[in-house]
Amino acid sequence: MADVDNEKMQGNDVQTAGNIRIADEVVAAIAGVAAAKVEKVTDMSGGLASDIAGILGRKNPAKGVKVQVGDKETSIDIAIIVDYGARIPDVAWKIQENVKSAVEYMTGLKVTAVNVHVQGVNFPKPEETGSSEEAEE
Repeated sequence: MADVDNEKMQGNDVQTAGNIRIADEVVAAIAGVAAAKVEKVTDMSGGLASDIAGILGRKNPAKGVKVQVGDKETSIDIAIIVDYGARIPDVAWKIQENVKSAVEYMTGLKVTAVNVHVQGVNFPKPEETGSSEEAEE
């Protein structure tokens, strides 16, 4: 978990009342939502446990996200699946930008790295050319 200085969050004129602790899961959820909002990101790649949770109908905003949180900084690894035809470096750069901005704004932590791992490509489903009845005629 991370400690964020109260003075930094509220300005230097406020006395510190204590520490704020942000759980790793919270940082991961913020990063996951920010990454999923990027165009051409089909899904997050989270592994077997996340896939089972998805089948059971549980949404996990931290799916495919791993964080390492220190006292005042964090590094983030994100595993994604992109749409076929997307320019992967552009998508990855936009993810890095969105995640860094969202995490720094919402937590006050300095993001030292956002590593994007492309785990797959989502290919479009072939369009159906008609029903089987039409094929018989």
